[in-house]
Amino acid sequence: MFEKFFKLTENKTTLRTELLAGLTTFMTMAYILAVNPAILSATGMDRNALFTATALSALAATLVMALYAKLPFALAPGMGLNAFFAFTVVLGMGHSWQFALTAVFIEGIIFILLTAFNIRELIVNSIPMNMKHAVSAGIGLFIAFIGLQNAGVIVNNDAVLVGLGSIKTPTVIVALVGVVITGVLLARNVKGALLIGIFASTIIGFPLGVTKMPDSSLLSLPPSLTPIFFKMEFHNIFTLDMLVVVFTFLFVDMFDTVGTLVGVSDKAGMLSPEGKVPRAKQALFADAIGTTAGAMLGTSTVTTYVESASGVAEGGRTGLTALAVAGLFFLALFFAPLFLMIPAAATAPVLFLVGLFMMSPILKINLNDFTEAIPAFFTIIMMPLSYSIAEGIVFGMLSYVLLKLLTGKHREVTPVMYVLAVLFLISFFAK
Repeated sequence: MFEKFFKLTENKTTLRTELLAGLTTFMTMAYILAVNPAILSATGMDRNALFTATALSALAATLVMALYAKLPFALAPGMGLNAFFAFTVVLGMGHSWQFALTAVFIEGIIFILLTAFNIRELIVNSIPMNMKHAVSAGIGLFIAFIGLQNAGVIVNNDAVLVGLGSIKTPTVIVALVGVVITGVLLARNVKGALLIGIFASTIIGFPLGVTKMPDSSLLSLPPSLTPIFFKMEFHNIFTLDMLVVVFTFLFVDMFDTVGTLVGVSDKAGMLSPEGKVPRAKQALFADAIGTTAGAMLGTSTVTTYVESASGVAEGGRTGLTALAVAGLFFLALFFAPLFLMIPAAATAPVLFLVGLFMMSPILKINLNDFTEAIPAFFTIIMMPLSYSIAEGIVFGMLSYVLLKLLTGKHREVTPVMYVLAVLFLISFFAK
């Protein structure tokens, strides 16, 4: 059944490889089950209900990706977008969390319409090939940085923004030892090296106090969604504040998702010779439907996860990988403590090494043409420095258009790129 539906042989993969890839992806993104409720509960939302909403929204969106788009990507409420929801819209601007959920719901509806009319796919296909390679490399640096930061290897330093954490810190020890173990396994071509690395790092964390035993008393039915389910403020739809908030959600989510799809597809060798993402429209529908469903369930914007690259690195090539992730999100509803037992320090080695894998497309970038090289470098460097895939794409595409215009190469710029550049400029001045 799986062979026929997902065309495993045609995609040069196996059932075991796809399931292992799905497990690896889930392990690297399971942190969202703890982090998303922690962030959104700052608004006064019920934390237990948020756990259920996070798992269900990830499950629903990833199922669409698995069964409709048939791509090995997983989705969940997006990091950064949840922080904007909680700390900017609610705590900063003074709106209620119901107002913010309404904005997310409207965003999801708009995305469904934009996807249905192929506008989002048009944007994906308009990105130049060199820029697509740069997006992959930039995401590589970004997720490696996230991994190092999660483990405390890289810490905040007021003098120079970032600095090296204490090597004596238990989380740092777990992460660095994990990198060595996983690196050795990779060098020896051990199948499932990334997943084995996660388990090994988790075990190492026990004597160091990094990994904690789960509380068996918490193994129960999922918490009720009642406190946050379909809590909307539709009477505020036509206000200026709602317009501003919806536009910001749209802008960030649009290019986070586009960047992730392009970058991970490039690394997996799934881009067409013209640089197109396979079944891009279906993939974008998954994110749009997930966002709409997520708002109804009571959580922030759902987006494609860059951690999907870890599953791709394990050989995941079809929707069966995403189906496995969806299944694990379902199980997580009932066994949350077991999944959440894996500390961030144990997944840090995988994120670091996947970052390495994602860098390989940089070899395809034309560095001799500065109108191509400078935008590519902007894209790569701004993602980790701005802590945003979307901002990296903005800097890259704006510099691409300007350099082509000012060097007489304007014919190389598509009409869509010109429109995007204008929108990017407007977004800069609107901040």
